[in-house]
Amino acid sequence: MSRTQALNNTLRELQRSSGDIEACAVVSEDGLIIASSLPQDVEEDQVAAMSAAMLSMGTRIASELDRGELKQLFVKGGKGYVVTVNAGPNAVLLSLARKEAKLGLIFLDISRAAKTIADILD
Repeated sequence: MSRTQALNNTLRELQRSSGDIEACAVVSEDGLIIASSLPQDVEEDQVAAMSAAMLSMGTRIASELDRGELKQLFVKGGKGYVVTVNAGPNAVLLSLARKEAKLGLIFLDISRAAKTIADILD
């Protein structure tokens, strides 16, 4: 199985195991989509660029405010959540979750998927 297939399988498994995760993607730290399970109407390039910008800003904020290494970015909107976590040294896992999501379970599922993705990319 290729790395791309393994990453796509991991994304599908994440969505299957957690019904509250609507979409997800693996994005490089420089803003390129590596693998994606995003809806067709979502512009992948824009999502990747925004993810890289969020990661850069979050890393700087954590550093400037002496909060240590950035572990997770979390955005709560009126229609749900965006959760971004490190997936190895050069990638992040971006997940979109429903408004009604049980966040503890979401964080656990995302953490496990991020570990799997880091292992695949290693």
